[in-house]
Amino acid sequence: MDINQAIRTRRSVGKVAAEMPDRSLIEKVLEAARWAPNHHMTQPWKYFVLSGNARNRLGEVMAEIKAEGMTEDERVEAASQLEREREKPLRAPVIIAAAVSPSADSRVEEIEEICAVAAGVQNALLTAHALGLGAIWRTGKPTYSPKMKAFFDLSERETLLGFLYIGHPAILPKERPRLPIAEKVTWLES
Repeated sequence: MDINQAIRTRRSVGKVAAEMPDRSLIEKVLEAARWAPNHHMTQPWKYFVLSGNARNRLGEVMAEIKAEGMTEDERVEAASQLEREREKPLRAPVIIAAAVSPSADSRVEEIEEICAVAAGVQNALLTAHALGLGAIWRTGKPTYSPKMKAFFDLSERETLLGFLYIGHPAILPKERPRLPIAEKVTWLES
């Protein structure tokens, strides 16, 4: 697929089939992610591939995070909400968790490390699309919880940036309108 076509036709696919994509396709998605640009060649990314029962374990952590601060009575009352939280990772047969492991080099700005991982995620999303897979980058408060950090054994300096839910598309999302580029660009010429 031509890169411009991939960029213009890629959409977040929130509903995918339960069928597990071939592992070689997931490996191609990960390989694309590793070619993201990064200052000082720090390669600050960490990727975790979850499938099978690992998604259930992730769901348990998500439910625990949602239940934080609730009394036992509130947990009983919110049982269906907590169950929905538990089931979120089961919406896709494969989840890739993307984390940033910033360099300790004093020349390196942490924001640049985060941007490098985000660029890797975009490479992954475009590659998944070009391979005929559906994918969506999901985040939210549980992503940044200390419990989630512990689940992935991330250090204090490391940060989870989100989850790529990947599978064979079960829907074809509609194109969403974009603002004209002229509304988002200012040319500074002198």
